[in-house]
Amino acid sequence: MSEIVLAGRKKSGLARETNAVITIMARDITLFFKSPMTIIMSLAMPIVMMGMLGGSLSQNMAGGLGFDYKQFMLIGMLVNMLFMTTTMGMSSLVEDHTTDFTQEMMISPVSRYGIIIGKILGSSFGAIIGMFGTVIVGLCMGITLSISQLLLIIALSPLMCLSAGSLATIIIGIIKNNKTANIAVSLITMPQMFLSGAIIPLSNSHGILYVISRMMPMTYCLDLVRAVVYAGTPQYDSVVIYNPAISLIVVIALTVVCLVIGTFFFARSEKNR
Repeated sequence: MSEIVLAGRKKSGLARETNAVITIMARDITLFFKSPMTIIMSLAMPIVMMGMLGGSLSQNMAGGLGFDYKQFMLIGMLVNMLFMTTTMGMSSLVEDHTTDFTQEMMISPVSRYGIIIGKILGSSFGAIIGMFGTVIVGLCMGITLSISQLLLIIALSPLMCLSAGSLATIIIGIIKNNKTANIAVSLITMPQMFLSGAIIPLSNSHGILYVISRMMPMTYCLDLVRAVVYAGTPQYDSVVIYNPAISLIVVIALTVVCLVIGTFFFARSEKNR
């Protein structure tokens, strides 16, 4: 009888956690649709990143690479959009802290990990919208991906968003000033865009830039996505750095470590208020 009761409690606890994650995620998605400017920025950012920055780079530095730079850049921008938008969405936790909404969540019978994961999944919705905006801009530039390649990227996108959100949680757990948090978030997203291989190949990196690039989660996320997309093509060896199994293990390991550390700082900051 006691085993049945214990199993029932575990099932009830799992259902409660799942419901909490879905509720927090749904709240962020609702806020996304209630903010026209957020929607506009999610669609306008790919135009700036792909159309201007990417277009200029493809015209001036793509010669002699041995692979199609435009497609290389498109895949990089898709992952970058997932990272950047999810990370920026996580900064709203600072505003929730100011309005005491996080305190209300913290006193509920829900684990801190459920709160953070729900927030990451909610923030990733805008990221995926921005990713499709990037695909549309790519089509306008004559850059295409097959349906199977796009589906593979979509399948990996939740892992990319979890990786980005977990990294942002560390910053959000330490910084509780809205302006400072936004600056800090920019400082962890912009360097990754330029040093992780999103728009500039990493094959010739060395010295301090090599070390920094290998410390960034986005480097391995990008390499994993490119390994999946370029599998079986002649360009594979030119664009993929690591075995995809290694990249996957590193991404998962970094995500778990960042999630644990970030959740600890987040919970401690709310507890010490």
